[in-house]
Amino acid sequence: MTMPLSFYIHIPYCVKRCGYCDFNTYTPGELKPGSDIAQVSNGYIDLLIQEGKIARSEVKTTKPIETIFFGGGTPTLMEPADLGRVLKSLEADFGFASNIEITIEANPDTVSRGKLADLREVGINRISFGMQSAVPHVLAVLDRTHNPENVIKATTWAREVGFEQVSADLIYGAPGESLKDWETTIDAALALPITHISAYALIVESGTKLAAQVKRGEVTIPEDDQTADKYLMADEKFRKAGFNWYELSNWAKPEGECRHNIAYWEGADWWGLGPGAHSHLNGKRFWNVKHPTAYRERLEAKQSPIMDSEQLTLEEMESERVMLEIRLPRGLEKSSLTSTSLARLESYLTGGQISQEQWDQGRISLTISGRLMADRIVREILL
Repeated sequence: MTMPLSFYIHIPYCVKRCGYCDFNTYTPGELKPGSDIAQVSNGYIDLLIQEGKIARSEVKTTKPIETIFFGGGTPTLMEPADLGRVLKSLEADFGFASNIEITIEANPDTVSRGKLADLREVGINRISFGMQSAVPHVLAVLDRTHNPENVIKATTWAREVGFEQVSADLIYGAPGESLKDWETTIDAALALPITHISAYALIVESGTKLAAQVKRGEVTIPEDDQTADKYLMADEKFRKAGFNWYELSNWAKPEGECRHNIAYWEGADWWGLGPGAHSHLNGKRFWNVKHPTAYRERLEAKQSPIMDSEQLTLEEMESERVMLEIRLPRGLEKSSLTSTSLARLESYLTGGQISQEQWDQGRISLTISGRLMADRIVREILL
């Protein structure tokens, strides 16, 4: 049986690089000094379409595409009509499921009501706004450029023009963020007309501006205990507002879950279009050349943009399955683990990190306190 295929489409451009970001993104000045977005992205859509044709020639599936995700970077810097051209090409080559989910990430400052209407018009039906925080001094530490008021406008416009699924992405644990600041952000997010919330603990990635600030002692990362308290606060408030937890860092109203991300967590197949994009097909992982210029050069020379690949071993596939499935409420089937692994989990069962009720029904499902130590529990299973 062939698997349905999802697509991730990478838009590698940003007006400004955020201090915490280590994603594969570039400002116009980094790519070509003195240029603007339109100049550096000229012809990029045609390259994505070209890579989509390569995917069609490589992939054997006959099933229509079920989910597409435009990520970045800042995909909303591109013209909606151009994004629509990529979608039309993929639809012509693969077909779309009747209930296809097409998501775009958005910076609240880069959209108007008209642009959102145009995005909806070309077939994008789910939008995820990078809110991060509602507190100006936290946004400043993160180097975020948007005005918090614009999140209210953008989410309202999105619902008005027909987006049924609207998400807000939050980050907690930034230097200088108090519990009160985080509560302010949660309350502001819950006041928005949204159907989904993601809340991620800030990770200071080496090589970023924020990492350099931490190293110089200019800012201090909050203690782990406070970060845990923020997660617990978020989960409680989200739950009371009708958002159900469905993955470690994600909550949704009924029917509001991100199906594209669920496909990742369930080990489905996907193809990543664009520089640095990763793909997964039948246990094989491969990834494209990272820099937009190298990506362009490869495709213009009629060469594949794929830089390298790896065939996952059975052991690697099992490790990935455990790491991903434990993040979901249903967790793991006990029968899928060895008796040795199960024995190592007994202390977490008696400690209340693993649900006794689910254990008795043959599953390993994390409780709220277990979610706080998910990585440690995964290590125990995979020892």
